[in-house]
Amino acid sequence: MVDQPTSIDIASLVKRHGATLAVDHVSLSVRRGEFFSLLGPSGAGKTSVLRMIAGFETPDEGTIRIDGRSMEAVPPNRRPVNLVFQSYALFPHLTVAENVAFGPRMQGAPRGEITSRVRVALDMVKLTSKEERLPAQLSGGEQQRVALARALVNRPAVLLLDEPLSALDQQLRQEMQVELKSIQERAGCTFVCVTHHQEEALTMSDRVAVMHQGRVLQIGSPQDLYESPTTAFVARFIGVSNELRGIVRRIDGDRALVQSPDLTGEIRIVLPIHTPVREGSAVTVLLRPERLRLSTEARGLSGEQSLAASVDKVLYSGSDRHYMVRLGERLVWNVRVPNDESGRNGLVRGNAIHVRWQVSDAVVLIE
Repeated sequence: MVDQPTSIDIASLVKRHGATLAVDHVSLSVRRGEFFSLLGPSGAGKTSVLRMIAGFETPDEGTIRIDGRSMEAVPPNRRPVNLVFQSYALFPHLTVAENVAFGPRMQGAPRGEITSRVRVALDMVKLTSKEERLPAQLSGGEQQRVALARALVNRPAVLLLDEPLSALDQQLRQEMQVELKSIQERAGCTFVCVTHHQEEALTMSDRVAVMHQGRVLQIGSPQDLYESPTTAFVARFIGVSNELRGIVRRIDGDRALVQSPDLTGEIRIVLPIHTPVREGSAVTVLLRPERLRLSTEARGLSGEQSLAASVDKVLYSGSDRHYMVRLGERLVWNVRVPNDESGRNGLVRGNAIHVRWQVSDAVVLIE
C-alpha cells in the first residue's frame, strides 16, 4: 500500500478566514481509487480543505497536487475534479438524462458520445429506467444518484462530495451509505467526502482523516480509528468511549497503581504490554462499551481487569441494552450488552456488579 499511486497530495495547507485559522498546516495524501473521508465537527476545517482542492478557495500557504500536477493558479473548471453539493443542484426543468448530459454538452462532445456516456453513468447509479423523469418526480436518494451520475459522466480523476447524504432521512441515509460505496467501486474513481457523521465515514471509507480546529489529528482505516485512537478527542468522536483518568503512582511489572480523581482511593490497572508509562504519568484509559462485560461474581477470568460498580440505569435500544453503571460519585460508564445475553442476566437498577474487560481491549493515552 505504501507504493500505491496517489490522486491527491496536500502539503502544509493553511487557510485563514480573517483572524480565524480555518486550516492549520494540513498534510495528507489520498490514494488513487480509494474512498477517503474528512471527518470532524462543524468548524473543523474539512469543507475549507475540500473547497481548496476544488479550486473555489485559494490556500494562504501550502501546496495541492492532483495526479502529480500542481494546482497553483489552476481555476476550478480546469481541474480534474467534480464537486457534488449538499443540495444536489439539479436543473428542475430538465429530465434525468438531460441533467446528466449537461456537462458533456457544455464540453462540446459529439451527440453520439454524449448519449453513450449518459447511458453508462445512469447504469452506474442504477437509474436507466428513470431517465425521462424530472427531479421532482424522484425520491431524495434518486436525486442524489442523479447528482453523482452528472459528476461521474465528466470522467473526473477525483470526485468531491460535500455532506452528500445530509438531506436524507435516517433509513435512506443508511441505505445510501452502502450504495455510495458500491458506486465508487464500480466507477473506479477516487472519492473525497466531507462529513460530520461518524457512522457514515466508517461505513463508506477506506481511510478517514479526523479533523478538529483546523488540524488533522489522525488518519487511518475505520478499524484503526475505532480500536486504536491516538487522542481522547478521536476516541470520543468516533463512537462512544468510557474513560478513566488518573496519575500513575507506582509501577510493578505490567501493573500500574493509578490514583483517579473520579474514584475513591487507588486502584490497580493492568496496562497493555509495552505501554510506555512511568511514575507520575497522567493517563487516560479508554474502553468501548461493547468490550466490557458485567458480572455479579467477584472472581473473573484470566487476563481480565475488574472494577466494582453498581447498576445506575438500564436503557433498551432494540438489539441491545445499555447499562449505565456507576463506579464512583462522578464516574458512570456505558456497557452495551446484546439482548440475547441481557435477557438472561436480569440486572436491574441498584444491583452490585463487577465491570470486567480484557487487558488488551484497553487503550491507554499518556498526557
